Amino acid sequence: MSHKETPIGRIPEDWEVVRLTDYVNILKGFAFSSKFFNEHYEGLPIIRIRDLGKNATEAYYSGPYDPAYIVEKGELLISMDGEFDIYLWNGPRGLLNQRVCKIWSKDVSKLDNIFLYYALKKPLKLIEVQTSQTTVKHLLDKDFQRIKIPLPPLPEQRKIAEILSTVDKAIEKVDEAIVKTERLKKGLMQELLTKGIGHTEFKDTEIGRIPKEWEVVRLGDICEAVGGGTPSKKRLEFWNGTIPWISPKDMQTEEIYDSQDHITEEAVKESSTRLIQPNSVLVVFRSGILAKKVPIAVNRVPVAINQDLKALTPKSNMEPNFLAYCLKAFEPAILKCVKRGSTVHSIIPERFFNLKIPLPPLEEQQKIAEILSTVDKKLELERKRKENLERIKKGLMNDLLTGRRRVKI
Repeated sequence: MSHKETPIGRIPEDWEVVRLTDYVNILKGFAFSSKFFNEHYEGLPIIRIRDLGKNATEAYYSGPYDPAYIVEKGELLISMDGEFDIYLWNGPRGLLNQRVCKIWSKDVSKLDNIFLYYALKKPLKLIEVQTSQTTVKHLLDKDFQRIKIPLPPLPEQRKIAEILSTVDKAIEKVDEAIVKTERLKKGLMQELLTKGIGHTEFKDTEIGRIPKEWEVVRLGDICEAVGGGTPSKKRLEFWNGTIPWISPKDMQTEEIYDSQDHITEEAVKESSTRLIQPNSVLVVFRSGILAKKVPIAVNRVPVAINQDLKALTPKSNMEPNFLAYCLKAFEPAILKCVKRGSTVHSIIPERFFNLKIPLPPLEEQQKIAEILSTVDKKLELERKRKENLERIKKGLMNDLLTGRRRVKI
């Protein structure tokens, strides 16, 4: 099958390139009065930008409304502020709020709605990248006017949509498994870090009820903490070495084996950073992320860290993996130690190291850490499955939506 050059790239000879607005209806959301908003399930769910992608709403609207703004399950919604993206709404029947728009095909015998969902992903991201940043990016009417999309014959549209939907359903199942496993881990952490393994006698303490033979210790008494630094960017010989240099952006996993940036041994010797031995507990102490979570990880290889992190080295009576799990369980208490800035937040060291945590016997710490590590390994496998599926989907979208790979009808 021959291809032709078009304004949106090479496509098959029998495909068209069409202006989006000639083939779709667009309804922008309404500015519903917030005085009728509530969280008591009165009225209809109000669908705001923050709800897109979650398929659930945080607020309800109990005031008057035009039925035109009702959104049904399965309809297509676009976020018009910040990140421009299209969503297939799978939540409850609700109302379309301002800065969200609903889009649908004028004639489904010419343009399939699910194909439209996939075909619009790339153009919206392109507009987002091209839109100049002020404070918040806004998707405008003129942006819709200039979008062009490929239009294969209808049977091919439906087949493309079917293939991509199948991959999306597989991703959804993995997401469900991840949520279920995370829930299991949370429950296990609560159980193991308060009741331990096989205990029958308990005592009340300042951190709650714990096994009788456990101790309560001050965090600063059971570990040593060291900070990091950034080698001079002007010294080229400090960079692109073999030593992982960890900053907050690397703290995405439970265990650290590598990083985005690397430094040399010379950088460690001649700058404020230092080499952290394996099996230390790394904690982000300064970052905007501290507004909602505290990234914690254990490094499995020697690393260096920047000034936004601290490395905790447990003493002989504290197992590193147990300490990491304990800190994750005590995240709400750690968040109370955070000093908030306009954009960057930081943990106040004095408060952090004064926190009290449970101290089981070393052998029991190891058993608890092993149980939780098994769940973490399951989570890691599921996340890798999701990454693989997303990689497959990205490749399929590139091939199918350009006609590089044709589908059999």
